[in-house]
Amino acid sequence: MAGRAIVLLLLIIILSVGGIIWFDFLNLIDAKTVLAPIYKFIPFVPGEGRTQPRTAADEIINLDAERLAIRLEALELRNMEMDTQQRDLDNRFGEIVQMAQELEERQNALDERENSLRAQRFDAENKDRNVEQNARYLTGMPPQNAVNILASLDDQDAIDVLRKTEEIARAEGTTSVVAYWFSLMDPVRAAELQRKMAGRPPNL
Repeated sequence: MAGRAIVLLLLIIILSVGGIIWFDFLNLIDAKTVLAPIYKFIPFVPGEGRTQPRTAADEIINLDAERLAIRLEALELRNMEMDTQQRDLDNRFGEIVQMAQELEERQNALDERENSLRAQRFDAENKDRNVEQNARYLTGMPPQNAVNILASLDDQDAIDVLRKTEEIARAEGTTSVVAYWFSLMDPVRAAELQRKMAGRPPNL
């Protein structure tokens, strides 16, 4: 009985060691370090212990921290890029606003110039109508009365009336009374007016 027990015990030990070796060979368990002395006697199994890398708990935390740091760095680069784009947009917007202001100022200047020219043209048209009306009034009254009125005008106003009178006479095909008015005027004033009329263009 004692012999059987010893044999069974040896058999159990052999089977257990064989199973451990087989599971270790299948990488189901890590027993090479413990069974390294036994592996020295097995020719097809290396005697060194398991050399696969082990990962510590703090190493996993470090990997997570590294991934987080990479993401934060990417976000920082993205934010820097967005800030640069925003500055470019702000600069461009400022340039557009400045151009719009300049265009508005130019448009206002053009509007003022147009209004000024329109007012000048209106004044010129009114003046021309007034001069024509005065010329027709003077032509329709007695010549001496007309000469007296011309004598009270300054030289430029008198010249405008005299020229308009001649223009109306040419347009209507009648004889101008300007020469007769000159004959009734003071000779010095008549000569001065004739000299200025001859020396200035009709539009002045």
